[in-house]
Amino acid sequence: MVEKNLDFRSDTVTKPTPEMWKAIANAPIGDDVYREDPTVNKLEHIAAEILGKEAGLFVTSGTQGNAVSVLAHTERGDEIILEARSHIYLNEVGGLAVMGSLMARTIKGELGWLKPEDIKTAIRRDNIHYPPTSLLCVENTHNSAGGIPLTPEQLKADWNVAKDYDLGVHMDGARVFNAAVALGVDVKELTQYADTVQICLSKGLSAPIGSMVVGTEELVDRARKYRKMLGGGMRQAGIIAAPGIIALTKMVDRLADDHENAKLLEEGLKRIEGIKILNPVRTNMVYIDIAGLGWTGLEWGEACGKLGWRSRGYGTTVRLCTHYGIEREDIVSFLEGITKLVPMV
Repeated sequence: MVEKNLDFRSDTVTKPTPEMWKAIANAPIGDDVYREDPTVNKLEHIAAEILGKEAGLFVTSGTQGNAVSVLAHTERGDEIILEARSHIYLNEVGGLAVMGSLMARTIKGELGWLKPEDIKTAIRRDNIHYPPTSLLCVENTHNSAGGIPLTPEQLKADWNVAKDYDLGVHMDGARVFNAAVALGVDVKELTQYADTVQICLSKGLSAPIGSMVVGTEELVDRARKYRKMLGGGMRQAGIIAAPGIIALTKMVDRLADDHENAKLLEEGLKRIEGIKILNPVRTNMVYIDIAGLGWTGLEWGEACGKLGWRSRGYGTTVRLCTHYGIEREDIVSFLEGITKLVPMV
């Protein structure tokens, strides 16, 4: 029986499955800094194998995973290329500047995708006045673009440009399994076009904590040292790694349910006058504008609260995420309720 979780704010609000709770209680443990936690070691091996990389590293969060990956690729004073609305650039507290002394060169993408010709233009030529470009960051799925999955063809095109100019490539793949499920491809078809990948266990995959970094042995070793520097060296971490194993091995295929529920939500919201769908709905996110209702995001949240749901908006923009704990019948019930609450426009 799935525990109900009527919360649209994010897929980070997922609750562990019953099997995860049992795994937490029974996990073999050791000291992870000494590489002696058998459950963490197993999780790192599984993640690397599934994503087609040499090595894996368990980290506390997606932000930490992106930080140690970027640091592993770069030297102080380097410049990195990112999409202008990428999570690393907008939502990670300026860590690339604070921790890495790095410059950010941003490019406006097309539904989150960086066009190869724009990447070429952004790469600095060798000149005494310029910081060297060393890294390209891509995001898949792209959150701010609406949970858009980038295809293998798009990723390959960007990878080819990066390698032509000897750049590293890091993928913020917090929701890369959503991308793979939506596109109907093995996740390796996406991750092969990145030297390092960060994936979140604690979003749609429903683990209570943690992310993974995978890549070459050399880059993961560098990332591991930066993890320690940032206070991420963990001890008996098997108790939080155990649900991550279940997340990777048993929770991927059910992401398709979240995508179907998001489409159902989109179709229902389309029929409400005053609500505008902002982005193509391809995974588990529906972005809407409620200006036509005459509501603010706060008022939207209050209306949802009357129906027993949690939701929020910024200005008149609202992101609705579907996830484990929300079933099809819940979406149907929500749409019936919100239709009755919206003002006549």
